[in-house]
Amino acid sequence: MFVLGSILILFGLFMIFKPSIFWTITESWKSSHPSDPSGLYIWSTRFGGVMFTLVGVSTVVISFL
Repeated sequence: MFVLGSILILFGLFMIFKPSIFWTITESWKSSHPSDPSGLYIWSTRFGGVMFTLVGVSTVVISFL
């Protein structure tokens, strides 16, 4: 569980601090005219990153109990 929690934390931090790179990897190929991600996409990606990080921290803490 510790490894899974660590992966979730890293993934979540990546989503929080680099949402435009996350967009390039996951969404840009779906558009015929890729441009920059919208403000809503960046906000929702950062929110998802916070959730991933919280779940990852919870998983790491629980694995030590």
